[in-house]
Amino acid sequence: MSKKNAFYAQSGGVTAVINASASGVIEAAREHKDKIGKVYAGRNGIIGALREDMIDTSKESASAIAALRHTPSGAFGSCRHKLQDFTENKAEYERLIDVFKAHNIGYFFYNGGGDSADTCLKVSQLSKQMGYPIQAIHIPKTVDNDLPFTDNCPGFGSVAKYVAVSTKEASLDVASMCETSTKVFILEVMGRHAGWIAAASALAAEKAGDPPHIILFPEIPFIREDFIAKVEQVVKEHGYCVVVASEGAQYPDGALISGSMSKDAFGHQQLGGVAPTLASMVKHALGYKYHWALADYLQRSARHIASATDVEQAYAVGRAAVEYALAGKNSVMVTIERNKGETYSWSLGEVPLEKVANVEKKMARSFITRDGYGITQKARDYLAPLIQGEDYPPYKNGIPQYVQLTKVPVEKKLNTPFEI
Repeated sequence: MSKKNAFYAQSGGVTAVINASASGVIEAAREHKDKIGKVYAGRNGIIGALREDMIDTSKESASAIAALRHTPSGAFGSCRHKLQDFTENKAEYERLIDVFKAHNIGYFFYNGGGDSADTCLKVSQLSKQMGYPIQAIHIPKTVDNDLPFTDNCPGFGSVAKYVAVSTKEASLDVASMCETSTKVFILEVMGRHAGWIAAASALAAEKAGDPPHIILFPEIPFIREDFIAKVEQVVKEHGYCVVVASEGAQYPDGALISGSMSKDAFGHQQLGGVAPTLASMVKHALGYKYHWALADYLQRSARHIASATDVEQAYAVGRAAVEYALAGKNSVMVTIERNKGETYSWSLGEVPLEKVANVEKKMARSFITRDGYGITQKARDYLAPLIQGEDYPPYKNGIPQYVQLTKVPVEKKLNTPFEI
């Protein structure tokens, strides 16, 4: 049997640096062409494998693959598709094995968050159940920073930097106009169950009293009366109030401050609308003029202000996935380990996927101030190194230049359509 090919795919919400991980995987595989054949990328995540719709990355130039390192979003397309249990949808699993066999795929690299770790685990289990060897390695990625057993998640550092910078700049705007105009500004950021992104906004503050004045975390139950009183207090003291709210902020009974009834493929409720809801509360209770904004996709696609630390780590976990596979490892996730010492440094490790899949890491209570509206020094010490350094993409005519791949399709061998 000839050397095995590899399958790589991106899953879930994309980030400013997920393509850096792709670059790491492909470049490392090319350096080991005596052991790994080609790297096939799934078009739109695991769906690409199910549909036998794959991209032959060997057709991309070395310069294009290198340029992925500074290109945001998902170059190969991502998806939200949850594999059911083997007993519930055996057809999907049989299809995966048929595709892997047809294309001599023996390495499976899946780049995503907690739900993606679950998919990677199932593929690993599938290979054992169906007698077809596949080494499955999960490459961490999530702006929410909620994967367990890793110090931090690639993608988070750049969002954290963007949110901190945006909070600082918007705060200067509000401060300059508050005497006769806007007194309350609310920025809504991502974070379903964990408030890491909202917490990062506090890095904008250089001294006590600097904005953001109020941060709302999913981990801390929202009390409307306390919030209104806090806003009024801050405005009286500073003349204005800057609020950063996580989209997953919720009342004591678990009800979201704002959220729709629609759900995605993973069963997650569609979030959004916290900022205007809070603004309405402030307007009716206090009468202050307000403005609100949604960071939304802007925060996770802002490669122009990416953290250099984040870019380096994202690339490194991609390379490590290949090295781990060649070392015989299987069903593990690459982790980032924070080294001891006063100066920040990090190394790579691993954790079994059984411990990672569908587990969320929330903020420790010790990271949040006693009143629930800010972060402690312990949190600041954790967050600050993750946004360090600038890694600007190349510019042309004032606009960042991002690579467009040729995306040459892999010739289909099964030629049998598969319904998702």
